[in-house]
Amino acid sequence: MDLTSDRATREIKSLISDAQDMFNSATSASADKASALRSEGMRMLENALSAARDMQSSAMETGKELASTADDYVRENPWTTVAISAGVALLLGAVIAPMLTKK
Repeated sequence: MDLTSDRATREIKSLISDAQDMFNSATSASADKASALRSEGMRMLENALSAARDMQSSAMETGKELASTADDYVRENPWTTVAISAGVALLLGAVIAPMLTKK
C-alpha cells in the first residue's frame, strides 16, 4: 500500500512539474504553439487530478476495510478490547499524571 501511494505521489508531482514547464514554454512561444502547449498542459493537469482522485478513492476503500476489520474484532472479542483499552488508558495516565503535577 505504501509503495503504491509513494509511486502515485511521485507520478502526480512529475505530471504537475511537466505541466508547469509546458505552461512556462507557452509564454514565450508563438500563438499557435502556445495554444498547443496550453492544451497539452491542461491534459497533463487533468491526468494528475484523475490520479489524485484515484488515490483518494483507494485510501477511502482501505480505510473502510480497516474500520470493518476493527469492528469485527471488537464484536468478536469485547472483553479483550475492554482490557486493551483499560491498559492503554492506564499507561497514558501514568505518562500524563507527572506532567500535570509539575505545575
